[in-house]
Amino acid sequence: MTGKVFLVGAGPGDIGLITVKGMEAIRQAEVILYDRLANPKLLEFAPAGCELIYCGKLPYRHILRQDAINALLVEKGLEGKAVVRLKGGDPGVFGRVGEEAAALAEHGIPYEIVPGITSGIAAPLYAGIPVTHREFGESFAVITAHDKSQEGQPKLNWASLATGIDTIAFYMGISNLPYIAENLIKHGKPTDTPVILIRWGTFGRQETLEGTLENIADKAKTANFANPAITLVGKIVSLREKLNWFEQKPLFGRQILLARTGTKESGLAKELINQGADVIEFPRWKRTKAPVNRDILRKLSAYKQVLFTSPESVTDFFEDLIRERIDVRSLSATLYGKSTKSIKALNEKGLLAQLVEEEANFEESILVVGDNSQKPGDGVDFYLTSVKEVDKSFLPIANRMLEEAGVNTLLFPSAESVQVVLKEGVSEGIISKELFETAEIACLGKKTAATLQDMGFKVDRVAATPTRKDLIKALME
Repeated sequence: MTGKVFLVGAGPGDIGLITVKGMEAIRQAEVILYDRLANPKLLEFAPAGCELIYCGKLPYRHILRQDAINALLVEKGLEGKAVVRLKGGDPGVFGRVGEEAAALAEHGIPYEIVPGITSGIAAPLYAGIPVTHREFGESFAVITAHDKSQEGQPKLNWASLATGIDTIAFYMGISNLPYIAENLIKHGKPTDTPVILIRWGTFGRQETLEGTLENIADKAKTANFANPAITLVGKIVSLREKLNWFEQKPLFGRQILLARTGTKESGLAKELINQGADVIEFPRWKRTKAPVNRDILRKLSAYKQVLFTSPESVTDFFEDLIRERIDVRSLSATLYGKSTKSIKALNEKGLLAQLVEEEANFEESILVVGDNSQKPGDGVDFYLTSVKEVDKSFLPIANRMLEEAGVNTLLFPSAESVQVVLKEGVSEGIISKELFETAEIACLGKKTAATLQDMGFKVDRVAATPTRKDLIKALME
């Protein structure tokens, strides 16, 4: 049976800018072929077991050539798989989607093209510049600044561009900036025409460099400005002074490595991104449901106290009760949770629970419910809900993200998260130990800070209370 291929635009970088249809395709994918410019965080929405294939291209260093990508799409489609080709920006704007669609059509493989937001429009907006404006520019053009012509310099109708188009967005044009500026000036564009370079547009690490046609090439060389970048040319650039909204966000410029101990996306990560930060969550976990422990469930009424170690353990435990047709009323114990999230999960099931510290002593018969990361004390019955382990398939992706993002903040929500980063990141060579010295270290609570300090690491910021609100406030200050 032939599968289906979705040629999906991932948008310019901010994962919130992907379309609903694009996200639906990712959630149902069995295979994803993704580009360098597609934000790798989008891959976390793929189903467990989805095959991830990197097709990224760097200047002068192609990982997979286009004909090999076409062949892979055909191969996976003929295997009957649901395939997503995830491309940065819009697949129809310098995305070679026509070549890929033609290859699929030639082999009779069904496909859909899902548009995305192109960086030539989104990056300027995130820099405070609309690409059209009644007073500054009513015409707009997107131009590839490198092609198959001699020496990679685009052969364009420079006279038409210089005199007929108000605003021009050049894609990936940093290496050809002197050539672009020279030709626009030569064919009639004033030397003082404003120009802005926007690198990593819509990311929290977005960088900009402003100048004019006369001096932008020299400025870029001095600043060592590099792709991926958009070069925007036109009087409309002057609007940036008033409309620069994204770079005013309180956490803009913070590139955060957030230690992760759970399998679900962190609400903290979402809030940090909303405040303008780039966030890399590490590591990614996968969870496998554990077999039902019927021996413990049969004597459930004997326990005086039950401690749930995570919200996932709450969900899994009560699913097991339903599966085994055990009435929840047989659970007459006092309930506890190790976190506010665990308490909330119990509350949502109509059950009241108390928050308890990890080192609390229990005198009566207790049952601890959790995954394999928990270490119950001697003489304590333990109900294993799931086996949690690092998803090794995401380690190369994390490695690439860390290479491209200059992490300047390490954020630890718990003492456990410190051990996780050291074991799965530093010991495995994915995270440099020097990062603990160069980056700012922030913690959610005093216990986590003490854990780091006992290991000899400095702690720069600690939340006034162990809440998301106070942690973000500490980072803002």
